[in-house]
Amino acid sequence: MNKLYGSAAEAVADIPDGATLMSGGFGLCGNPENLILALLARGVRGLTIISNNCGTDDHGLGVLLKNGQVKKMISSYVGENKHFEKLFLSGELEVELNPQGTLAERIRAGGAGIPAFFTPTGYGTVVADGKETREVGGRMCVLEHALTADFAIVKAWKADTDGNLVYKATARNFNPMMAQAGRITIAEVEEIVPVGALDPDAIHTPGIYVQRLIKGEHYEKWIEQRTVRPREA
Repeated sequence: MNKLYGSAAEAVADIPDGATLMSGGFGLCGNPENLILALLARGVRGLTIISNNCGTDDHGLGVLLKNGQVKKMISSYVGENKHFEKLFLSGELEVELNPQGTLAERIRAGGAGIPAFFTPTGYGTVVADGKETREVGGRMCVLEHALTADFAIVKAWKADTDGNLVYKATARNFNPMMAQAGRITIAEVEEIVPVGALDPDAIHTPGIYVQRLIKGEHYEKWIEQRTVRPREA
């Protein structure tokens, strides 16, 4: 099976309006930059996006939000995007907020085929509103359902032609679990090597979870908030 696509545009060409999409990254770290821009250029609408956050006003997933392509966000943290705040408060954007660990586990469970699980996180708060609760091991817990997506777009550092992925440092974040939870997973990487060139012990996502693979053409690797010490005189 040939998983290599010639461009990001080709890899996302069949993502339809109204699709549910997972997008890796934490803040602006580990974002599938080329795939996001390909979706922007394609103009697909009505997306439900599962991601830790929605980028910033001008970078990451924020560009899709600003272009009116996002119907719903399932996220953990959204504080870096003023446009997100405006759309949410005006009722133009549906938002499902999750505790960060719960979001990660919902995605991991989806990839593992676990339909739901109980967690004490969120019990007694608005997070638990409308959800089943029960006592487990002496602690009150909330039932959370797993998350899957029609498509997952992820960013890795290196891949072989079979789609085995290696992530670099903190860019690993949500990417591996989303790669497992997408029905069709599209990975963009900085380098593609022949099968056998990767150390098997270094592979983070086995190629069986990856259906499409592209080599990213351009990376800006944005930084949300640059903090530096003043230069010494």
